[in-house]
Amino acid sequence: MKLPVINDELAKRIEQSEVDFFTSRISSIGERSGNPEGVEIKRLGHVTAYYIRTMPWGIFNCVKGFSHEDINKLEEIIQFYRKRERVFQLDINPMGCTPQMLKYLAESGLQQVGFHSVLYGLPSRESPRLPTEISIREVDNEMDFEQYAEIHCIGSGMSITHKHHFVENNIGLLGRSGWKIYMAFLNHKPAAVAVMHISNNIASCTLAATVPEFRRNGLQTALLQRRMYEAHLANCDLVVAQASFGSTSQNNMERAGMQMAWTRAVWAPTAVPQ
Repeated sequence: MKLPVINDELAKRIEQSEVDFFTSRISSIGERSGNPEGVEIKRLGHVTAYYIRTMPWGIFNCVKGFSHEDINKLEEIIQFYRKRERVFQLDINPMGCTPQMLKYLAESGLQQVGFHSVLYGLPSRESPRLPTEISIREVDNEMDFEQYAEIHCIGSGMSITHKHHFVENNIGLLGRSGWKIYMAFLNHKPAAVAVMHISNNIASCTLAATVPEFRRNGLQTALLQRRMYEAHLANCDLVVAQASFGSTSQNNMERAGMQMAWTRAVWAPTAVPQ
């Protein structure tokens, strides 16, 4: 099976797959009793804006699906975050992007602050052949989830004292429709984790983390191969992922057979909202 070339229809499917998994991900946090993290999801036409009161980082306070058609929604988006005194991140993909739109973003007080890679590939019909020192299993119970949260925490560069946040804000994915969580072991020691979301025949590789001392042992490549095979078993026709441009994650994805779909532009306000 040959990897399809990028066209508008395929690009929109890939973009929507990200909106689908991100909406499900953020919704799972907001569904905790009493919504303690202060999650809000606002839909404006084709645009979806996400806000989490206790998490000020751009990845959790972002706008997805914006295009030239949504210029008339920009002021409402800006006001949504301004009222919450929050800097936000606007993800701009190439489809639906015009010079007039980019000019309008700049005139409205936004500037480009970075790039992000979007990749795609085909599911694998062959079960991955893992090195003898690596094994992988799906996380499907709360006991294993505690271990998953610990690896996610440490692999993300956080102190283990913050583990409870990773438990509380990710436990909603355990058993949630469309989601699969995996843990990899190196010589029988829990070493890395990865997550996948399936929607509309697209498998999204949404997260990956490795304990620093176990890096450079092929764990993330093994987890990628496992998810690509699971995507085949789920009758998906595409596997997609995002990564920092030129990062180790992007390199691993390309080695696993994925290729660049496009490089996304990341925009943000030039000043903290008052």
